[in-house]
Amino acid sequence: MVLSRLSDVLWQERHLLELLLFKLEEEQLILTSGRTRWLGHATREVEAVLEQIRDAELGRSMEAEAAAQMLGVDADTSLLTLSQHAPSPWDELLRAHRDAFVALTSEISQLANGNRELLAMSHRATQETLMSLQETVQTYAPHGLTADTDRSAQLLDQSF
Repeated sequence: MVLSRLSDVLWQERHLLELLLFKLEEEQLILTSGRTRWLGHATREVEAVLEQIRDAELGRSMEAEAAAQMLGVDADTSLLTLSQHAPSPWDELLRAHRDAFVALTSEISQLANGNRELLAMSHRATQETLMSLQETVQTYAPHGLTADTDRSAQLLDQSF
């Protein structure tokens, strides 16, 4: 029964990791389309799934500890070690869960890194656009003629 509960929690966590992967792909599609109107929503959805994963990890750690105690191994042992000590068919099932976690984690990491790069490029492009607008903006002096503007660098206190 203990290994069955652990497996159920692992299935739930796998489902959440797949959902996270989906949400990250949605975020990437929004970033690559250039239509960033929905980017805030997509980011909040990613954060919501991450929160669910944190909760699931707590449940998994409790079930894994109970399984470790039943199998006679250290309480903080890895899923691989649990699979090596579990009787059949649980050994194969736990190993399959572990392999799926490794694959999903790798995909999520690659996609998250790609999204960070896209966000950084978008941020740089926005800054460059704003800088080019500042160069073309002309101000007027009190007498109605264009005024020379000071184009020197300025420091701004971030606390404002």
